[in-house]
Amino acid sequence: MPTVDRWLVVGLGNPGPEYAGNRHNAGFMVLDELAARAGGRFKVHRSRAEVLEGRLAGAPAVLAKPLSFMNLSGGPVKALADFYKVDPARVIAVHDELDIPYGALRAKLGGGDNGHNGLKSITKSLATKDYLRVRFGIGRPPGRMDAAAYVLRDFATAERKDLPFLVDRAADMVESLITSGLEPTQNTFHAGDLNVSGPPR
Repeated sequence: MPTVDRWLVVGLGNPGPEYAGNRHNAGFMVLDELAARAGGRFKVHRSRAEVLEGRLAGAPAVLAKPLSFMNLSGGPVKALADFYKVDPARVIAVHDELDIPYGALRAKLGGGDNGHNGLKSITKSLATKDYLRVRFGIGRPPGRMDAAAYVLRDFATAERKDLPFLVDRAADMVESLITSGLEPTQNTFHAGDLNVSGPPR
């Protein structure tokens, strides 16, 4: 039986210092902020993830950063969900999102993966799309730059100015999902985009 009140919050990224500042690692950045709020440190778990067990926004939570590469994230997430007996409906995946402009954050339940290999892997491993997502907008690559190359580049200098604020706000969003649910979180956070990306594209 799933543990009714426990949450599993997973940040998506690639392990290793060479990837730490990449746009694709926005999920890891948010999880580091949440770990600081939970007052603990990540430890390596047998599920092939760094894990922190604690309380987040007053609720029991497991914070996790898979140690697999992005396209294999589903294995560790499924292993953690099974180990901690967490239902997929109480899994929150925090990830970068090309289809949302930089400065915007979105929460959703279910839906497609928009070509995101981490989400694709999680959906396959959990055998359901019905888990929560916090989508960290990174915008589309400039000109003809390949999207795969773009996500593996560090945030630009201009973007880094606002990055701490956005990471903090995404962490707030995760806590709001836990305390208030999806619709109130959407109502609160979708209206508060940071205007850093110029006119709509």
